[in-house]
Amino acid sequence: MMKSKADEEDYWNSSKYNAFTFDDADDELSALKETKKAVNSIGPLLAEDGEEDWERVSWSGEPVGSISWSVKEMAASNQRADREPAFPKISTETPSLGKSQSGISLSSLFKGKPKGGNLQTFNDVLGDPSLRLYTPELRKPKSEYKDLVSDWSAEETVQRLQQGKGVTLEKFRSLQDKLLLLDLAVAAHDGNAITAVLIYLKRTLCKGASLRWFCCRRLNVTFSPFGFFCSEVLFRELESRQTALRHFIHYLTENREQRLLLELLRALGRTEEAALLQYKDYKNIADENKRRDFLKSCLSLQFGGEDGNHVQDHYTLLERQIIIEAADRKAEREGKLEVFQKFPRKASILNMPLITTLYYCCFYHYNEPEGTFSSPLNVRQTFKISEKQYFTTALAARAKLKNWTDVDAMFNSRNWLGFSKKKSPLSFQRVVDILQKNSAPTRVLQEYVGLVSDAELRIGLAQKHKCHDIVINTYRDMKDRQQLAEYRKKVERGSAEERKIDELLSNQQIRWKN
Repeated sequence: MMKSKADEEDYWNSSKYNAFTFDDADDELSALKETKKAVNSIGPLLAEDGEEDWERVSWSGEPVGSISWSVKEMAASNQRADREPAFPKISTETPSLGKSQSGISLSSLFKGKPKGGNLQTFNDVLGDPSLRLYTPELRKPKSEYKDLVSDWSAEETVQRLQQGKGVTLEKFRSLQDKLLLLDLAVAAHDGNAITAVLIYLKRTLCKGASLRWFCCRRLNVTFSPFGFFCSEVLFRELESRQTALRHFIHYLTENREQRLLLELLRALGRTEEAALLQYKDYKNIADENKRRDFLKSCLSLQFGGEDGNHVQDHYTLLERQIIIEAADRKAEREGKLEVFQKFPRKASILNMPLITTLYYCCFYHYNEPEGTFSSPLNVRQTFKISEKQYFTTALAARAKLKNWTDVDAMFNSRNWLGFSKKKSPLSFQRVVDILQKNSAPTRVLQEYVGLVSDAELRIGLAQKHKCHDIVINTYRDMKDRQQLAEYRKKVERGSAEERKIDELLSNQQIRWKN
């Protein structure tokens, strides 16, 4: 039989039980917290009177375990079972505490466990993560939210680039936006910002060119990224922005992106720079035959001024070195030439400079006829080496071999009357230095020190290299008795030089000036 609404209100107002609400869990949690605080406050009192006898009672005040307490507990349980179907049951993974479970005995609280065995302790309830209260997360400031989504204008993006902050340029998708970003970076006069924007333009506008270059390289086909519209647009826009163009060329040069740089220079009509850039690729070719073929292909490029002649000489020199190296390697292996046995080669002649090649030919092939590739005279004539440069190189090579006959023959010159005279395109002071560096004996040095025209310089060289006869004869020619007497103190006593000085000082026919 259903109760009337007035009876139900009287029942709930007079009963010790409360009606069910959806906020019951929060009310129970607050009640449990207050109960735990009360129990904690009772603990010290129980510790003081621990030896006294006390009786466990329920919330209604009746002794726990008595017959009346058991009957009331059973009746309350039946009433809860009758009321539960009246409300929809909500199943959750986290168990909730009902009002009926608030009737925990004091004994179970003091023991730390509920008496029924199916109830949670206070620590378990308070430690349950599902019952904890969290403070709602506050929304971030608008400025920080703006940083996260990268919602910057072109001006703000350039400012962040100048400040070294992280930016993303992906939002600038149209060509107009990209060029605006580049113009703002140039106007800011910041090289790092300009380079960053240029890298983005290169990555987004030259994708097609890079892909085509990769495919052409795999298929061994000539690559021309300039035919792509994206590259054409980038090159055309950079041509009207010289500051950005200089930064872009410098960036490509530093990162050795030769392909794109070569196409850029060609697109701008700078064919001479493009030719030199392509020519420099020979450094990356190790094999001498492949390098020779590459240099031959460079002869058709549009070089300016003397650059074309330089490339031609480079190709001719390498071709000659390959021929000489092959012949000398064979002669050295077979032991046909004595010079290779006395002075074994320490290095290959391949890829050596022109003067080094000339020195090599003067050292190993000095007397060969002019018609051979290894003849020093042939090398001089082919590459138009000056007389002074040729003479210096040949003198150093023959002095290194201690071949003083060849050295002396280099200075012999005959006039139209047939008289022989020593002549040199170099100053004899320079000749003496070269001979001294190659450990020439004193008799050889003395001959060329005496050919120095300046008297003071000749005396200084003679004293340096201990050519006493040159010093004595020079003072005699200068009629300087005092200097000759002073120099007598510097020579060894009883030597031939001392006796010669004494004879000159006692000679009455010499008119001394002092």
